Amino acid sequence: MIERRSSPWWKSAVAPGAAMRAAPRRAARHRSWVGPVGALVVAVLLTAAACATRTRGSVPAGTTEPDKFLFDKGTDALNARKWLTAREFFKQVTETYTASPYRPDAKLGIGDTYIGEGTSEALVLAINEFTEFLSFYPTNRRADYAQFKLGMAHSRQMRLPQRDQTETRAALKEFETFVARFPNSSLMPEATTKLRETRDRLSEADYQVGFFYFRQKWYKGAIDRFKPLLKEDPGFTRRDAVYYYLAESLVRVKQEAEALPYFERLVKEFEQSEYLVQAQKRITELKTQTLSKTSGG
Repeated sequence: MIERRSSPWWKSAVAPGAAMRAAPRRAARHRSWVGPVGALVVAVLLTAAACATRTRGSVPAGTTEPDKFLFDKGTDALNARKWLTAREFFKQVTETYTASPYRPDAKLGIGDTYIGEGTSEALVLAINEFTEFLSFYPTNRRADYAQFKLGMAHSRQMRLPQRDQTETRAALKEFETFVARFPNSSLMPEATTKLRETRDRLSEADYQVGFFYFRQKWYKGAIDRFKPLLKEDPGFTRRDAVYYYLAESLVRVKQEAEALPYFERLVKEFEQSEYLVQAQKRITELKTQTLSKTSGG
């Protein structure tokens, strides 16, 4: 073996004195680069590492069912909203005890911790966990739960009707999948409620565009927006507004005969609506006009 010897200082590129003088400058540059953001990142990493150290390898000696012990610990932490601690316990189950009967539930628990955190980054990770669960355990007894939570992870990211609706469409797709795949699930009432909420968000976005056209007096544009809305989502919660402004748009482009049924549907389907009185007045007016034309008056 050949021993490599370091070159003497007089053959190096920098003499010891110069190197010593340069060291404080390098340290200062390093400190200015780290700054408050770097310090925050380091603090977060240290906190996570400390939590992982406390939970990893925390199974008491002689425990007959270590996987169950860890799963129960994770469940307790999850119920206490200690997301990171719960996640570490659940990950020990999924990573260490791959044949454990608690592994599927532990994977769901990991997804629940991310939903509990609720940040944009955490919700993306939750979507990944529940998607993997459905891929690994498609026939598991809790597959309905995973599908429901997948929809919830998307719905938690839905934006206002005026904004981009990508996550709303994703949530709608997952809730529709739930209804189709798990018709007998105990989660069906919650899923149908969430399905209605996501559809309402999309329909509200279309309604606001149509209402904008109406206010701008571009009635053809409003009609072209309102009609497909009613066709695609006949159960839209605020369809009374759609009926009213669609009918009004038709009246203003001289299509009174087509407008009348929408006013009538509003009155028939909604016992209470801010548009009810105006719709009743319009019905009377339009029927009077029709009667006058028929009688030749």
